[in-house]
Amino acid sequence: MPIKNILVVDDSPTDLRVLSDLLTKNGYKVTTAQNADEALAKAKELHPDLVLMDIVMPGQSGFQATRALAKDEATKKIPVIICTSKGQDTDKAWGMKQGARDYVVKPVKGPELLAKISALG
Repeated sequence: MPIKNILVVDDSPTDLRVLSDLLTKNGYKVTTAQNADEALAKAKELHPDLVLMDIVMPGQSGFQATRALAKDEATKKIPVIICTSKGQDTDKAWGMKQGARDYVVKPVKGPELLAKISALG
């Protein structure tokens, strides 16, 4: 199934804007959420084709939100790419263990992210 609709989750307005601009310029429809709770609600309501998930956010972390999406019957088929400044190998391993399909470290390189999205589609 080709990826068309992407939910971008990040508490940084700058990162939300940068990612949204990159994705919309490349033909994707983007919805945003600024925290994990909002992301979980929008994922259930909108059933996006992909979630780009930040990790460090107020309230629930992106790791917790990714795990919740992966365990919920309504959202478990939605792939998650973690998009975070946490670049340690242990962070990547933990993110994948929570149910993420891929992992990108900020600052995001546009071609790298687009290739990862395309590979999932």
